[in-house]
Amino acid sequence: MNENLFASFATPTLMGLPVVLLIIMFPMLLYPPSNRLITNRLSAIQQWLVKLILKQLMSIHNTKGRTWSLMLISLILFIGSTNLLGLLPHSFTPTTQLSMNLGMAIPLWAGAVIMGFRHKTKSSLAHFLPQGTPIPLIPMLIIIETISLFIQPMALAIRLTANITAGHLLMHLIGGATLALMSISTTTAFITFIILLLLTMLEFAVALIQAYVFTLLVSLYLHDNT
Repeated sequence: MNENLFASFATPTLMGLPVVLLIIMFPMLLYPPSNRLITNRLSAIQQWLVKLILKQLMSIHNTKGRTWSLMLISLILFIGSTNLLGLLPHSFTPTTQLSMNLGMAIPLWAGAVIMGFRHKTKSSLAHFLPQGTPIPLIPMLIIIETISLFIQPMALAIRLTANITAGHLLMHLIGGATLALMSISTTTAFITFIILLLLTMLEFAVALIQAYVFTLLVSLYLHDNT
């Protein structure tokens, strides 16, 4: 058990060098390329899930927006796999790092916004000033809409970081309480252990839901700009 509650979120190092890049690349091993004519059950399930997710994400997009389908499906698979692998004992979850989540959110948001200003200039500029706005409120509304536009990638990254970090901290606290109660009260320790199991099941769902929410919001930003 770590003395520092946040020690599990520190970037792991090997011989003084950070190994976060190797950890980020590890989920790719879960989706190996297959050249087999007859697929097995695992690859069939993966293909079915990919088609289901693509159908859900791309249903609102036009032809130009659907060119991002490979990017979006790669994003949701990467975040979901990383979150699930982070639930393993003695593992590290890269999505608990705000810097990494910003590194994913800002380029995707910027690409969608730049595409909107390039192909739908008038419509993109119209978002800064709703129709029928009183003249005295025009400068204030432009400032507010500009701030809300630049807050979007921050909201994406902070939402993912906060949800994953909070779940890991809660599991760490309940796990530590269970170990401490084993020598005091076996019945109470068993109850807290049951709570820990239920929380772990909840965290599995949260790991997948947060990956879907992150990708869905990027898809909605893209839809508004295509």
